[in-house]
Amino acid sequence: MRDFQLPGRSAVYARNGICATSHPLAAEAAVSILKQGGNAVDAAIAGAVLLGLAEPQMTGIGGDCFALISPAPGAEVVAVNGSGRAPKAAQAADLRARGLSTVPLYGPEAVTLPGAVDAFCTMSERWGKLGLADSLAPAIAYMEEGVPVAPRVAFDWQADHGVLQGAARRHFLQDGRVPRVGDIFRLPGQAEVLRRIARDGRAGFYEGEVAEDMLATLQALGGLHEAEDFAAMRCTFGAPISGQYQGQTLLEHAPNGQGVTAILLLNILKRFDIAALDPFGAERAHLEAEAAKLAYDARNRFLADADHMTKLDRLLSDDLADQLAALIDPRRAMAAPAELSEAVHKDTIYITVVDRDRMAVSLIYSIFHGFGSGIASEKFGILFQNRGAGFTLAEGHPNEMRGGARPMHTIIPAMLAEGGRVTMPFGVMGGQYQPNGHARVMSNLTDFGMDPQSALDAPRSFATAGGLELERGYRPEVRAALAEMGHDLREPASPIGGAQAILIHDSGVLEGASDPRKDGCAIGY
Repeated sequence: MRDFQLPGRSAVYARNGICATSHPLAAEAAVSILKQGGNAVDAAIAGAVLLGLAEPQMTGIGGDCFALISPAPGAEVVAVNGSGRAPKAAQAADLRARGLSTVPLYGPEAVTLPGAVDAFCTMSERWGKLGLADSLAPAIAYMEEGVPVAPRVAFDWQADHGVLQGAARRHFLQDGRVPRVGDIFRLPGQAEVLRRIARDGRAGFYEGEVAEDMLATLQALGGLHEAEDFAAMRCTFGAPISGQYQGQTLLEHAPNGQGVTAILLLNILKRFDIAALDPFGAERAHLEAEAAKLAYDARNRFLADADHMTKLDRLLSDDLADQLAALIDPRRAMAAPAELSEAVHKDTIYITVVDRDRMAVSLIYSIFHGFGSGIASEKFGILFQNRGAGFTLAEGHPNEMRGGARPMHTIIPAMLAEGGRVTMPFGVMGGQYQPNGHARVMSNLTDFGMDPQSALDAPRSFATAGGLELERGYRPEVRAALAEMGHDLREPASPIGGAQAILIHDSGVLEGASDPRKDGCAIGY
């Protein structure tokens, strides 16, 4: 139990349903759908789409999503891949011929097809109870009426607005300036798009006037996108991948997401007695940093679209974890892996919902970098992701840009399970940090017995190519010890990630936790 004389937040306990996400209006919208008789899928869609207005720098209908869905207690979990593909005409060789070594971040080359809308439509049809129109109703109303800009959103907006170009400046700035805390922000053009999706399903987005608006914008900038690319966009379904840690099963989305990295990282860490260490001490931070360097290096070399990846079994193997763990010196830092040629970043949203029947949804939804590509469609203001910058241009690499392929993705939803039953859907935002975040949360819960809220509140560290980032929650003596081990310490410019979780107790009580690094909360009833 937390010390109630210190700043902090309590978990939310409820019986009928909970939503945890990074903005309270989105959490409330999801719970309102549950109260109307909707299920966790109906509610998760409602909250996620609204977050495209409440946190527009993080996500939107021009982006992608991944989801893990547990339809009922004990049922097989389904992984939904709502990530978009490169247009069929896209080829790395063409960019190399232009003298490029990376995909331009803020050009049409980085814009992959928006995959989230098809995923939402398909999820609603396959699992929803109320229908898509009911799920989209809260977002449509807020898009028209507007929402007040929240503090963390204003902070990110100020940092990221410089990438906005063309029509995006008109849709996402107010009289040319960045909105301030409390300013009302609206997206009436997207309200109209959502009305068409509510009426016509995916055809309201991928065909007709909305698709023509998106195509005209991209083609005018030299994009290779065609109407056929949009019309062919379909999400896919599969089984999650899994790993074991301290008696718990971690379920992750299969590639092209980076969930396998979290499993590999935990497989390395379980070769050490993490539970015997100070949870906020130098030894734990050091071992986690070293394991992350090795796990991420493996990711960088092998992770790609599942259609082009051959090393998944190797990344999940105990043999690889043994070999990598043997490379760690418990007292000395190794060099960080080389930086990726493909882009990585940390802007996304995560939402989790559990309903009264214990259907559970773990959903993550993003436009990649802050404000994505910075390009928005002229009429409707649909902001395009720049997820195509997640491809490499290195010839022969499994993640090489090619027409119709999906790039390596940083966004990953997760679930914990025990005895064949999902016990906690959760996610940690933060782009490249996410696998490390999943491993840390799971270790906080199992190695140190933390409750979910404490596990999310705890200070974070992250080894990057630029050094070991430490949040301000670490003690000075810990910093000194890590520096003595050879770590190049850095203070991150913003908090490392943001997380949400819902623990499903054996008693049936739901416990919702929400990261204080964001504006959001857990709401239940």
